[in-house]
Amino acid sequence: MMIDQDQIDAFARDGVVFLPGLFKDWVESLCAGIERNMREPGPYAAENLKPGESGRFFDDYCNWERIPEFVDFARNSPAAQAAAELMRSKTAQLFHDHVLVKEPGTTKATPWHQDAPYYFVDGAQTLSFWIPVDPVEDATLRCVAGSHLWPKMVLPVRWLSEQNFYASSDEYLPIPDPDAAPETYPVLEWAMQPGDAVAFHYRTLHGARGNTTTRRRRAFSMRFVGDDARYVERPGRTSPPYPGHEMKAGQKLREDWFPVLWGA
Repeated sequence: MMIDQDQIDAFARDGVVFLPGLFKDWVESLCAGIERNMREPGPYAAENLKPGESGRFFDDYCNWERIPEFVDFARNSPAAQAAAELMRSKTAQLFHDHVLVKEPGTTKATPWHQDAPYYFVDGAQTLSFWIPVDPVEDATLRCVAGSHLWPKMVLPVRWLSEQNFYASSDEYLPIPDPDAAPETYPVLEWAMQPGDAVAFHYRTLHGARGNTTTRRRRAFSMRFVGDDARYVERPGRTSPPYPGHEMKAGQKLREDWFPVLWGA
């Protein structure tokens, strides 16, 4: 076992757990991969600032197959085994990677959101790793404890336009303001060193403050699903969209696109 029982229990209870030093041996490689990704962005790369906003907020995803450092991390790091143990799953299947960079002086916050409503996969066994390759304090990941167990998901929004991702409906909750009601929405966050990780459920509400420091805040995420995860229909184009996947509601994700990296 790579993960201890207290960490497994915390992930089940809170939908998030802090894992100090889990990827400390992978920081140099991830830094190189992030820099390569920024030099050679993929089709989903985005700049998330409006004209006049300070700094730079870059993100990109679904690049792991073309960036050697990300391939190495996916195949050879402890990520898949750790994900399976935390999810209490026999398998860990890779969904996608995600790079998020806030340059110094970036005041824009990452809005509060859950990942699951954007995705075409859902289940009790889902997990994202958020791994900084720079020291972070105020710009660290912030997660609302227990939000993965809410009966409804939060309506997703587009980060740049701040418009709803899907048409508003009773199916989704309005986006809450955890800072305005800390008794209702307990926020967990940690000052982190390069190679530390936060693991969180796709349905965990999370966000991050802007990076008003003088140093970069580069983070790498890798997202996994477990035994019970299935393809689901959403009321619009998902993010990532993965066009032409040909999957049907209720099916497991196709393994030729989303490889099983741990378990049989």
